[in-house]
Parts: sequence; C-alpha cells; structure tokens
Amino acid sequence: MPDSKPADNDDKRKALRKRLLILAIVLLVAAAVLGALANFLTEYWWFKHLGFSDVFITVLLSQLGTGIAYGAVAFVVLIVHILLIKRYSKPRKDWTIPTAEGDIDIAAIVKKVSTPVVAAGAFVAAAAMGVWAAFHWEDILKLLNQTQFGNPEPILGKDPGFYLFELPALQFSQEWLVYLTGFCAFFSAVVYFFRGAITVEGKLPKMSKEVRAHLLGAVAVVLLVIAWGFRLEMFETLFSKRGVAYGATYTDVVANLISYRVLIAASVVCAVWLVITSRNMPDDLKKSAKLPGYALGGLVVLYLIGVFVAPTLVQRLIVNPNELTKEKPYLVHAIAGTRRAYNLDKIDSKEFPANENLNVKTIERNKPTISNIKIWDPRPLKDAYRQLQVIRLYYDFPNIGIDRYRVGDNYWQVMLSAREMMHKQLPTQSQTWVNRHLQYTHGYGAVLSPVNRTVGEGQPDLWVKDIPPVAKHPALAVTQPAIYYGLQTTDYALVKTQTQEFDYPKGKENKFTTYSGKGGVDIGGFFARLLFAIRFADYNLLFTSQLTEKSRVLFNRTIQQRVHDVAPFLMLDQEPYMVIANGRLKWIQDAYTISYRYPYSQPTSLGRRLKINYIRNSVKIVIDAYDGDMSFYVWDAKDPMIRTYRKIFPSLFKDAKTMPQSLRAHVRYPKDLFTLQARMYESFHMTDPRVFYNQEDKWSISKELGHKTKGETKAGPNQPGVSAKRVTDASPMQPYYMIMRLPDAAKEEFLLMVPYTPSNKDNMVAWITASCDGDKYGKLLVYTFPKQKLVYGPMQVEARIDQNDYISQWITLRNQQGSKVFRGDLLVIPIEDSILYVEPIYLEATQAQLPELKKVIVS
Repeated sequence: MPDSKPADNDDKRKALRKRLLILAIVLLVAAAVLGALANFLTEYWWFKHLGFSDVFITVLLSQLGTGIAYGAVAFVVLIVHILLIKRYSKPRKDWTIPTAEGDIDIAAIVKKVSTPVVAAGAFVAAAAMGVWAAFHWEDILKLLNQTQFGNPEPILGKDPGFYLFELPALQFSQEWLVYLTGFCAFFSAVVYFFRGAITVEGKLPKMSKEVRAHLLGAVAVVLLVIAWGFRLEMFETLFSKRGVAYGATYTDVVANLISYRVLIAASVVCAVWLVITSRNMPDDLKKSAKLPGYALGGLVVLYLIGVFVAPTLVQRLIVNPNELTKEKPYLVHAIAGTRRAYNLDKIDSKEFPANENLNVKTIERNKPTISNIKIWDPRPLKDAYRQLQVIRLYYDFPNIGIDRYRVGDNYWQVMLSAREMMHKQLPTQSQTWVNRHLQYTHGYGAVLSPVNRTVGEGQPDLWVKDIPPVAKHPALAVTQPAIYYGLQTTDYALVKTQTQEFDYPKGKENKFTTYSGKGGVDIGGFFARLLFAIRFADYNLLFTSQLTEKSRVLFNRTIQQRVHDVAPFLMLDQEPYMVIANGRLKWIQDAYTISYRYPYSQPTSLGRRLKINYIRNSVKIVIDAYDGDMSFYVWDAKDPMIRTYRKIFPSLFKDAKTMPQSLRAHVRYPKDLFTLQARMYESFHMTDPRVFYNQEDKWSISKELGHKTKGETKAGPNQPGVSAKRVTDASPMQPYYMIMRLPDAAKEEFLLMVPYTPSNKDNMVAWITASCDGDKYGKLLVYTFPKQKLVYGPMQVEARIDQNDYISQWITLRNQQGSKVFRGDLLVIPIEDSILYVEPIYLEATQAQLPELKKVIVS
C-alpha cells in the first residue's frame, strides 16, 4: 500500500497556507477599518471641541446622502435592465467546452452562478457610481442653496449664479449618466451573450427582435443623455478662449451655438428613430445594422462639422478680416464681466497733479505721514529680530506682519512677529519624544517695533520685547504670551500631563507651566489614546505614563491648516498676521470665495497656478494663539458665494458687526487680493472697446530690481564699485501699507498702495490705493497723473540714485571686507499734490547678520 503521509502533509500545508491567508486578509481589513475609524472619530472630536460639529455632520450627511441617492438611481436602472434581460432571454442549455478530461458544461455553471454574479455586479457598479457622486457633495449643496447675482449675462440670459452653483452639478450629473447608461448598454450585451441570447454565426452576431429592441433602446437613452450634454455645452461658450477677449465671441454665438442646437435636435431624432424602428428592422443583420450605423455616423459627421469645421471657417473668413467690427459688442461684455468679477467696477478714479512744490511747510502739515514712512524692510528687520530677540536657539520669528496701533493720541504703523517654538532647532540629542510633544509645546511672546524708528547705531526701536514680554506702552501690553497655535506649530502637543511644560527661560533657570486653556481634545482614556496613536502613527501614546484623565491633545495647530480643515471651500491669503488685542495674541487670516465659472470674466492665476475669474474677500478668521478658538466673520455679506455657503453652514459664520472693536481696529485690506486687482486693472481700466482691442493704454505695475545684494557691486563681492546695486531681473513692485493722508482727505489713514507705469515704460502714470480703516474699508481709488507731465517711476529714480556721486562713494567706502551694504525697497509716497521717493540703506557685518539702518535716501 503506497505511503499516504506525503499527501497528508501536502494537504495540511495547503490548509495552513489557506488559514494564514484568511488571517492576513482579516487583519488587513481590521487594520483598515480601525484606521478609518480612528481618523473619523478623532476628526469629529476635533470639530466638536471647536464648536463646529454641525459643519462635520453637514458634510458627512451630504456625502452619504449624495452617494446613496445616486447609487440608488444606478441600482434601480441596472435592475430594470436585468429584469428586461431575464424577460427576453433564457439561460443556454447546450454550451460546453471540450477538454482532455471531458466536456465542461458551461451552461450549467452560468445557470448556477448567473443570478448572484449579476446581482453582485449590479450592486458593486451602483456602489461605485454612488461613491463617485459622494465626492461631488459640495456641487450638489451649492445647487440646492444657490444665490442669484442679479445681473444676467447677455448671450443666453442666465444669472451668473447658474454658472457658479448650478452648472457644475448639472455637468457632473450628465457625465455620470453617460457612464451609467453606457455601462448599462454594455452590461446588457455581455449578459445576453452569456445567456445565449446573442450568438455569433460567421462574423455577425445574431439576436431576437426583443433583444435588439432592448439594446437599441439603451443606445437611444445614451443619445438622449448626450443631447443633454450638447445643451450644457452651449453654456460653456461663455468661457471660450477663441477671441481677442475671454468669453463668447462672434464665432461662438454665430457658429457654435447654432451647431449645438442642431446637434441636440439630431441626437434626439436619432434616439427616437432607433426606438421606433428597432422592432421593424429586417432580420438580415447586415441590412438592419446599416440603419443605426448610418444614424450614428451621421451624428459624428454633424459634430465634426458643427464643432470644428464651421467655427474655423467663420473665424477665418468672416471674423479675422473684420475683427474689431465683429468682436466689438463681445469686447464690451468681456470688459464689463471682468470688472464686475474682480470688483474693478467699484474703483473710483481721480487726477493727481504731481507738482514739484514739496517744501518744509508741506512736510510740517503731513508729519503723521512722514513719521510713518516705512524704512525697515521685512528682510533686514527679521535678521535684526533674530539677533536681538530670539533669546534661545529653539525660538524663531517665521514672518513679519505689518499693522497699525493707536498709542496715546498718535497713529503708528508697526511691524510685529511672533516668537514661535522651532523643535528642529533643538540639538539632535534633545529632540526626544517627550521634549517635542510634552515639554516644548509652545512659543512665547512677540516683538513689535515702529516702521520708521531706530535706536543706538541703527537698530530697530523695540516697543514690545524680551521674555516675559515688556511693552513700552500700556496699549501694547501682552498678558497671555504663550503661543500654542502659530505658523510653525506642526507637531501635536500633549497638555495637562504629569510633565510640566517649559514656559520661558529666566536667567539660568527655566520657568514651567501647565496649560489652562480650553483648547484640545480629551486623551485621558485608553480608547482615545489608541485612536490617536493610530492617527499619528505613534505608539508612544499607548505606553507613556505621563497622561492623566485630564490630559488633552492639541493638533492641527498651524493656522492655515486649522482653517482649511474647517472650511476647505475658502481660499486663504498667504499672509496671516498676528495682533495684540486686549492683552491676548490673535491671528487674523483673510479668506476668499473664488470661482472660475463667472461668465465673461478673464481668468488669472492666484498662487499654486490656481486659475480663477471671480474673487471676494468675504471672510476674516480670527484664531486665538493660546486657545485655538476660531471665529469666521462674514466681511462681504453681499457676495452671493458666501451667502450660499452661509445657507449650507449657518452655524459656522458670524456677522462682521459682532467682531470686537479691539480686533476691528486691526483689520486690513489683504495684499493678495489687492495685488490681483491691481494686476487685472492694468488692462481693464480701459473701458472703450477700441482702446482695449489695440491695448494702446495698457499699464503695468511699476518694476523694481528685486532683492538688493549684500555687498555685491559691479566690481564683484565686497570690492570697490559704483554702488551696492541689485543684480536680479526687474519684477513688479509688491504693494505696501502706509499711514498717510489722501488728497482732499481730512486725516491720515492706513492704506495699501502701488504705482503704475505705462506698459514697457518706466515713467509713472498712476497709483492705486485701498483703504483699510473704518467705514472706508475696501474703498479703491486710482490717481492718474497728467499725460503731458513726466513723473519719474521707481526704476528711473533707482537709476538716478546709482548715478549720484556722493551716494556711490559712500557705499563704496563702507562696502569693504568685513561689512556689507545693501539697499531696501524704494517707496513712492504721495504727499498732498507731490510725490516723495524714499529708500533705506543698511549696513551689516559679514560675521553677524545684524543689519543696521545707516542712511535714508529721499528724493
């Protein structure tokens, strides 16, 4: 008798491998489920502790509702097709495949598994369609909560709200239906084949009239959905890039719109014709296949002619020889649409005489303006802050913010920077888990200095400094200096633990503290620790003995990440800035509602190559640096986009009037928005279509020579030369904040401005400004210079400075080995009806980056 042990061992090994495989699959599924649960619950707890659980639930229910609704529709449609298949076909009985070991009865296998396989396939397909739809929850909510703009576009008569809120959802639904109906037609044909209702004789398939009617009906439904797509494509002509300006032009209106109407009619006719003739087609498949083939082929030919050939002929034969005449009405639409979308239509224009009569009396009358001219650039000031106020190696100043404060009776423009904790600057051996997450948890205090004052040998005059913070004036006092939420706080922090947190250094000792704020999520229980350990992929949370029942975890601590996680539909300004308000440190983050769907509006880029053609600074967010509390204030209540989002998330937003006055005093017009508007105004200040077409009065934001070199001259680094010139290519000036009195204004105000030159020229033609204070907030003004007068632009003034013998000699003398001279940004400052040019000069030792202000060039 043969030995059966090897066979038994093989069976045991196979069984063991099978059990191990099942165990591995179970563990992987369990890990995936646990990971998803950890992210879901910890995220919910985070929203809840902020008071925004309604936002989390709204998004969750919207995703579930959208997915279930679309998935249910897909499932019902698939079931209808399955029922038709079962009605018009029967399982095959004589389908076998011969093999060496005998015939395999495929018919029996298909009969056995067809019902569960088809049902499972329908469910999986419907679930996939539902999951796809769930990602478009925001489009659906905007459709259901849309707000009208009140100014219909001139071609199809639709309100811009249709394009921003309704059309994206309709386009997705149409695309979704194309895939669903196309899949149903393909799915039906495949099932019919396996059930034997479609057979192949020779090179041609054979089927019954009922099966043919079903499949052609499915194709007809696809054609109807495509016809709807052609209808939606008509609205896309409002975003055409074909003509001299963005939006529908002569060719789009005369050729494309007519073509789409013809295609809609042709698609509907083809669909109806397929349904009507499907049961009356001849049995000869060669003849019967020709009829739908001709119909579909004719539709393709119509599409090619209507979408490509006809528009090309119209453009080349009619428009190009008469472009201005034909496109003039559409240029008017494009100019008006762009100006509305970027709020350029609200800009007032005035003349500025640019006289050359600036004298001592004028200076005396404008002392507050002169006293607030910015002679500290952010670059050298940050270096000075780091040298003078970092105090310890684990602190840093990530950025410099510009703001204004009332100190006594005076209005001062200041620069402020938060002293944040930087773990990566700790020595390597000190970057332990305990130090990163339990002990070195927060930054401390801030540094503030006026923009135009120096002390000693040219160092900044620090009005808030040191640790603990010392304020020169009571209005600037900081009573809660700890910074748990900032620009560089990327690590999570564990607070209220058995380990005291490092607070600040004092002499040779360190002061410690325990967090007493209301921020953070409870992490005292084992279940919470487990979930957060999974979320952060950090097993130390499970094994540390430092946590108590009162312990909390602070996470999502960077300002922009924090805001984005709550309101991802808002575009954030690149420069959140810190303010001192009633003794507390607060961050103010500007946020925008944006779209690329505003009709007849020229698109532009807004950071990260994002294309937009509509923007409003609709929201200002205040974040407490200690507690992490966030308040979303609606700043432009007229914006239809924020009104729509407010309908979707009613508990998220607050009225602007509820912002405390201590914070309102520090609200400023955002630089990102102003830069974008100034850039668009270069062309769109021209409202005459003929002038716009010829671009004969195009402006450019004034150029400057980028960053100035530190000690590099024409003769080389640290060698005698003409002057410490900048060597990078010219680039547009960055707008700058000023405290100044506008012409005809009663008092000084905080504003943002930038000058213009003609395109490819260096003389100035205008300057644009945005007010930041009180009731005048957001008011945009453009002051134009007389066309018959030459007004020097920044590049021309720079050239004159370079050519000045005294300045050149002074710089060359000091720009020797051991020191570096570099020049700050040139500022153009209107004073009454004249222009003042100011540029600071800094000196810095080679061995220590401590810049000192040495000279100020005034012209």
